[in-house]
Amino acid sequence: MLLAKVTGAVVATRKHETLTGAKLLVVQPEGAGPVVAVDRLGAGIGDTVLVALGSAARVAVGDRMSVDAAVVGIVDSVEEK
Repeated sequence: MLLAKVTGAVVATRKHETLTGAKLLVVQPEGAGPVVAVDRLGAGIGDTVLVALGSAARVAVGDRMSVDAAVVGIVDSVEEK
């Protein structure tokens, strides 16, 4: 899982049928390039989110959806020690 900041949204009028109705967000993990993630939680631009990748993302949104990244949490706060 990654912590990432939501930086934008993706609009795709033509996409795989399993993505119909899916909200796609651009998320920016620290120290990595941007990633497009499916969001079923209602995250918005500026939110910090938890992102699952690979098979964990498919499990989070349902095995039938073609995804490699999914928002699995909207972060309220982070405390580092």
